[in-house]
Amino acid sequence: MEPSKFKTPSNEILRKRMDDIPDNILKECPVCHQAFFASKAGVLNVCPNCGYGFRITAKKRATITFDAFDEIDSELTVPSRYQDPKYLSKIEKSKKVTGINESVLTGIAEIKDVKFAAGIMDPFFVMGSLGSMTGEKMARLFKRATKDSLPVVMFTASGGARMQEGIMSLMQMAKVSSAVSEHAKAGLLYIVVLCDPTTGGVTASFAMDGDIILAEPHALVGFAGRRVIEQTIRQKPPVDFQRAETVLEHGFIDAIVERHNMKRTLYQLIKLHEQ
Repeated sequence: MEPSKFKTPSNEILRKRMDDIPDNILKECPVCHQAFFASKAGVLNVCPNCGYGFRITAKKRATITFDAFDEIDSELTVPSRYQDPKYLSKIEKSKKVTGINESVLTGIAEIKDVKFAAGIMDPFFVMGSLGSMTGEKMARLFKRATKDSLPVVMFTASGGARMQEGIMSLMQMAKVSSAVSEHAKAGLLYIVVLCDPTTGGVTASFAMDGDIILAEPHALVGFAGRRVIEQTIRQKPPVDFQRAETVLEHGFIDAIVERHNMKRTLYQLIKLHEQ
């Protein structure tokens, strides 16, 4: 028998070929578990199979949702009283990844001819956690909106309170909710958009204070984590437990809006309440 004309590539050659393949060609949806070419997610970064909106940075969301956005309080960041090296390292890494100095981006936005105050939590900034300066930025946003008689749109995406800041983090729940209350007393509109994930102290406070509460498809919405609940009730919750669709079914939110319809929906709601 003649020897094969085709030689098996050496491990070194195979490794080189693997290195030549670009990263992130494929994506897998965490909801429907379908794999697809990343390009199919499009500019909006949405699963082409089930409509799940992948997590995006706050700046990216502002770009795809608003016609114009003027950032405010961009200089605010973690107070100097926090000196833990590991914590500060996480903060610096988050700043580089997101391009912002805290876990929420705030500013004055426009869609067509409507103007409103907007806040966008960033899930890539220490999991969008609620730190003391996150709460300060949101409180300032609501106070400005109240002063200028503007509606507020808040996109929530958070793991909850920032444990590195202890009780100061938990106090932000009341601080922001108080600012929301003053805004409501002025008869102004507050719209919340629950994004993946919205959990912990954020869900327990200003995320559920909205006059209108929307959610993106399949967004994780809840208070305690799934494992904590399983250990508490000693049962396994349903697979779709804490997904936006289940939360909608039980009356906690008003509508689920796909990402490509969000801009139009926000415009229509704000315009309607101008009448």
